[in-house]
Amino acid sequence: MDNFQKLVDIMVRLRSENGCPWDKVQTGETLKPYLIEETYELIEAIDEKDPAKIKEELGDLLLQIVFHAQIAKDRGEFDIYDVIEKINDKMISRHPHVFGDAKFHTPEEVTRQWQERKKEEGKLKESALEGVPKELPSLLRAHRLQSRAAKVGFDWSNIGDVFKKLDEELNEFREAIEKKDNKGIEDELGDIFFVLVNISRFVGVNAEEALRKTISKFISRFRYIEMKAAGRGCRLADMTLEEMDALWDEAKKGEKDASINQD
Repeated sequence: MDNFQKLVDIMVRLRSENGCPWDKVQTGETLKPYLIEETYELIEAIDEKDPAKIKEELGDLLLQIVFHAQIAKDRGEFDIYDVIEKINDKMISRHPHVFGDAKFHTPEEVTRQWQERKKEEGKLKESALEGVPKELPSLLRAHRLQSRAAKVGFDWSNIGDVFKKLDEELNEFREAIEKKDNKGIEDELGDIFFVLVNISRFVGVNAEEALRKTISKFISRFRYIEMKAAGRGCRLADMTLEEMDALWDEAKKGEKDASINQD
């Protein structure tokens, strides 16, 4: 608590009259990009399984929370201790099986009662889809919305039906391309992405996470090609696609070998 209070005091000083010129003029709106950036840097550290980096990024994210709370305090709205009190009360209320006499034995039972508690708190009033932030990355938001709909029975009966829907959307996408219908192309491509998220949900994979990891693999393999090309004293633009594909396969093999060695 001494260290936490020290962080709060640092933020108070940074925002004070004789504090930092930059920190003093920040608002919740101006800090949003940093909040998002710090969150994704933490996710990257978790993916890399780097404890030192995770610790650092958690600190950076904590700073953002304290910063936002101090801005609210300066406006006379609330402070960081009100934030902590609110989440403490919420955690106790939503875990009656831990802090009360309720009995839940599976994660599914806990999830169901969590939704019921949210309704009791005045949330999810109008729609089962309410409460999924619009600002979420699109794949993650699609996953969350589909999961919400599935909980009230609006779902495919099996993954085979979802594959049929994917085939249907792919055919409609091809037709839109043949007609050179730009709006149709965009609409049908969006439908394909949405169905793919449904497939990922059926097999227990988070589409946002899967794509993020694939992007990381692409970057790693492409950098391998660049490194090898530089080692040969040539530019990528001077290499054939076949030569680059061969290096790409080398990079993939290296990843598999490293994975085997770790196991």
